[in-house]
Amino acid sequence: MAHRTRSQTRGTAQSQVQRLKIALLSELEIFADLPAEDIDRLLNQSTMAHIPKGRILSPAEMDEVLFILKKGRVQLYRLSSDGKKFVIDVLGPGSVFGECVLTGQRLSGAFVETLEDSVLCVLHRSDLERLILAAPRVGVRLLEILGRRIYELEERLEEMAFKRVPSRLAALLLRLAAREGNPVEGYTHQDLADMIGTYRETVTQTLNEMKQQGLIEVGRKHVRILDVEGLHLLAEQ
Repeated sequence: MAHRTRSQTRGTAQSQVQRLKIALLSELEIFADLPAEDIDRLLNQSTMAHIPKGRILSPAEMDEVLFILKKGRVQLYRLSSDGKKFVIDVLGPGSVFGECVLTGQRLSGAFVETLEDSVLCVLHRSDLERLILAAPRVGVRLLEILGRRIYELEERLEEMAFKRVPSRLAALLLRLAAREGNPVEGYTHQDLADMIGTYRETVTQTLNEMKQQGLIEVGRKHVRILDVEGLHLLAEQ
């Protein structure tokens, strides 16, 4: 049997990597049931970025770019003029952000921080437009994602305007549990405070009160919901 040349071996390895990338992207909601040739076109138009935990992407780095999170977790946030942090969202694998490139608007002032080692698929606006022209269903799904994101932000703004901290925190824990599972893990008290617009000390006190009421169990970066109905009642107050 003839020995393989280096170029043949390299070509086989590249082909295997390409098939793996296609399989991974096919699992994402936005690309579900797309033909392999469309996903292959996406891979050719995009770049894969491996970003270590703790890296912060500035607003300038997100200009005119769509990100698809393949692996890891990221936090989207804004900073006030006095340096106070407000977390817009925490996203896991399969999430899309920077989708405002579809409307010609920018994520002005928004930062992204990797909470874990992450892999991002990076697609520039011009490439995204070509992809949507070739596969219009991708554009429809991106608009659906954008619509859900706007709705969720409107809900949170309403909570911050009209509800007390215990209600806001209860609603947040329920959302995180619905999305990521119960217990809610990986969030410090400061993280939770940044997500509902309050202070860490206030969150710690409120969590202790919820614990005393038998609603939750609290550990280090760990909150288990014990009484879902009771927490819903609190969230609605």
